Amino acid sequence: MAHVLVTGGAGFIGSHLVDALLASDDGRVTVLDKLTYAGSRENLAGHEGDPRFRFVLGDVADAEQVVPLVAEADRVVHAAAEGHVDRSIEGPREFLVTNVLGSFTVLEACRETGTPMLLVNTDEVYGEGAEGTTFDEDDPMRPRNPYAASKAAAELLAHAYRETYGAHVTSVRGTNAFGPRQFPEKAIPVYVMAALEGRPLPVYGEGRQRREWLFVRDWVAACLAVLEHGRPGEVYNIGGGHELANLELAKQVCALAGAPEDLISFVPDRPGHDFRYGLSWDRLAGLGWKPQVSFEDGLARTVAWYADHRDWVARALAGARP
Repeated sequence: MAHVLVTGGAGFIGSHLVDALLASDDGRVTVLDKLTYAGSRENLAGHEGDPRFRFVLGDVADAEQVVPLVAEADRVVHAAAEGHVDRSIEGPREFLVTNVLGSFTVLEACRETGTPMLLVNTDEVYGEGAEGTTFDEDDPMRPRNPYAASKAAAELLAHAYRETYGAHVTSVRGTNAFGPRQFPEKAIPVYVMAALEGRPLPVYGEGRQRREWLFVRDWVAACLAVLEHGRPGEVYNIGGGHELANLELAKQVCALAGAPEDLISFVPDRPGHDFRYGLSWDRLAGLGWKPQVSFEDGLARTVAWYADHRDWVARALAGARP
């Protein structure tokens, strides 16, 4: 029975990773999470009482906590991160502590124990992509905001640990995930809740920036395909998402929520706002993965989930923890 340590497992992507890992009967999962504003035990409520599941409250930058947990695990999925661009612009220090020092701490523990590690990363490390182009895994990282820079630094550390110490570290760089339980500060849940409540949908600039969107269950399935079948030391793009402009995204959310499009409101653009990202994902496809949920179906499921879980949103925004 494989024992997987998931850092940041009470967050959005992390909790869906835990769901996928525990969907089969042949493994155990330990979650290490600090329970900052974007993480909640409520996201893991379905696993409470399962003898294969354990939750540990702690900080990935605390070696005294991290090392023994890594030593007990067969594999580590390092998903813990500060992950919002706007917050990183307002206060970058916490991003450096968690994303760089925290990743260093987990890497050190994996090096000491010989435990394989999967680093969960973002396509934002590539920086801005021109229209009609895609990034492959060999393209340079040119981050343009503190969040992306901190994640690029974490991956450079991972590369150094592979080259210097022979550490068993693999990385994924993922496109934008969306779906249930995403903290309501990211674009889709912000748009959805505004539309459901009849408030203005805040769209940056003129809404021309473009993003790829991949339903979270497909995102984590790709992550686990790399965990199971990825080549040690390799980097894999998680692409396969549906690309559209932010303004078009807001319009589609309005349609699904039954809200008028005149709720869409344009707000001052984010400093250094990347126009778009696009990923080639041939390397991942070679592992047998491909998306299963269409963007339209995933977005409809997401809008319906938030409509049915307004109490969850209220608790998340209030910082409540069960």
